[in-house]
Amino acid sequence: MAGVRPQGLPDTALACRAVNSSQPSPPIEVYADVGCPFAHAALRILVAERTARGREDLAIVVRAWPLEVVNGEPIDPTMIAEEVDDIRAQVAPEAFVGFRVESFPATTQPAMELTAVAYESGPETGEAVALACRDLLFEQGIDVGDREVLAKVAADHGIDLPALGERELVQADYEQGRERGVVGSPHFFVQGADWFCPSLDIRRAGDRLRISFDQAGFDALVESCFEHN
Repeated sequence: MAGVRPQGLPDTALACRAVNSSQPSPPIEVYADVGCPFAHAALRILVAERTARGREDLAIVVRAWPLEVVNGEPIDPTMIAEEVDDIRAQVAPEAFVGFRVESFPATTQPAMELTAVAYESGPETGEAVALACRDLLFEQGIDVGDREVLAKVAADHGIDLPALGERELVQADYEQGRERGVVGSPHFFVQGADWFCPSLDIRRAGDRLRISFDQAGFDALVESCFEHN
């Protein structure tokens, strides 16, 4: 499962559960790779729930969890395409409508670095850039590793495009995530607890994935996000 462990998935279920006790400063944090389709799906679900509850006052801070660093090799676009197909077929037919495997970036680190810079302008700007990069990649089929694409995203949100690696912001998020016990993408931190891949129950079935909506995991996340904030 490339969105979480690109080099394979165990036969047992990947439980969407609270796995640690932490104390985040923002109300809602998530460590994720821009190229992780499970993170894109989970963020879409959470943002829709936030809108339905009228809680746009609660920003989501999306930190970098660079899978190419975690796994020591680039993300495989073919594997991502298979995951996208499985997610669309089983839980989100309205999502990933414009995804094109040939437009998957050689590296997602520039998009995550731009996101980190955007958060320095405020949580709303940071979240907007984090979601915009994922929308471009998964809904519009645009390569978010392309510097011209990222320059437009930056300009649209009133920020400067950083030089890749100049400030090592992605690495800083990665190191912080390791210290906090991040186990994959997406990994949410809310109100002193954290969840790996809430809202989706994902199991390996042969060479494909069996994916379903995890109501219990989603309810636990939502309660922490919106009922205690």
